[in-house]
Amino acid sequence: MAVGTSPEGSPWWVYVIRCGDDSLYCGIARDVDRRLQQHTTGRGARYTRGRGPLVVVYREVAADRGCALRRERAIKRLSRDDKEALVRGGGRDGR
Repeated sequence: MAVGTSPEGSPWWVYVIRCGDDSLYCGIARDVDRRLQQHTTGRGARYTRGRGPLVVVYREVAADRGCALRRERAIKRLSRDDKEALVRGGGRDGR
């Protein structure tokens, strides 16, 4: 199996969203664009509700769901400055 793909063939991603209040939200998903749409329509995490507009500012591919969860937890533990540096550095998927 290729790195970054689940048994179903979809990669797992770790992503960071910048909210309208300039806060940062981190999560995981197989389809980041679909997950952003869920957040935007109020069907995502409670944290993002009412904090629009929402923009994905960082994403990186993970080897599997477990790796994505561990990376999400690591990002959430970063200081605000370190998260901003991560976002400025760009995603690990070449975007």
